[in-house]
Amino acid sequence: MEKNFLTYNMEVNGLWQEVKFSAAAVEEIFMPFLHELTDLKMTMDRKVIAYLAAPPGAGKSTLAKFLEQLSRERANEVDTIRALGIDGYHYTAAYMNITKLERDGKEILMRDIKGAPETFDVDLLVEKIREARSEGTDWNIYDRKIHDVLPDYWSVEEDILLIEGNYLLLKEAGWTNVRVLADYSVFIDAEPQLLRERLINRKVAGGKSREEAERFFDFSDSKNIERVLKNSARADETWKLLADGDFERQ
Repeated sequence: MEKNFLTYNMEVNGLWQEVKFSAAAVEEIFMPFLHELTDLKMTMDRKVIAYLAAPPGAGKSTLAKFLEQLSRERANEVDTIRALGIDGYHYTAAYMNITKLERDGKEILMRDIKGAPETFDVDLLVEKIREARSEGTDWNIYDRKIHDVLPDYWSVEEDILLIEGNYLLLKEAGWTNVRVLADYSVFIDAEPQLLRERLINRKVAGGKSREEAERFFDFSDSKNIERVLKNSARADETWKLLADGDFERQ
């Protein structure tokens, strides 16, 4: 059966882009999820923290911003949500440039595996999520123009927060303290080969050669994908990323 795709214009990470999702995904997956968060807020009578966890390349940042936009477009049906990313909780570039860690028996600079779980200040992230759930907080962002963290960039006061990131459900030291703060969670599953092609194509579109993109994937991205897919805790919902960029509920 041919899908009916809906097209949306939206801003993600400072860039405007056109995204497409099927009408079925919007009505049968995304809107029920937003209704669930709305119901949770009414039941709990406090701020709600929801997670959107996914392996690298699954389009979680775009999807989170889309869900925020959808909640505003359907504000007569559901409460509006605020989408936030965790990339602003990387360690600073200055810190990663001088800090070493071990990978595959070799000592390397943290900057060489930027994006891996070890390159995040998990304790600070936990502190900020706790603040956001209680009285609100100022949220860090990651500026892709300067490739560094901008601390306390956004004021966050909203009642329903959708936090997206690769490692939010990771069953590893430190990250378990993040995981337990979620009131509700969604995990995006995907085939590793699909993620590989998406990530390599993204790097090539950003100016790298195919060879450079493949080398970085093999050295860093592939390991992060494996950790997320194999070592994430079960979420309240799991959505499957399809080859056409759409989603289905598992």
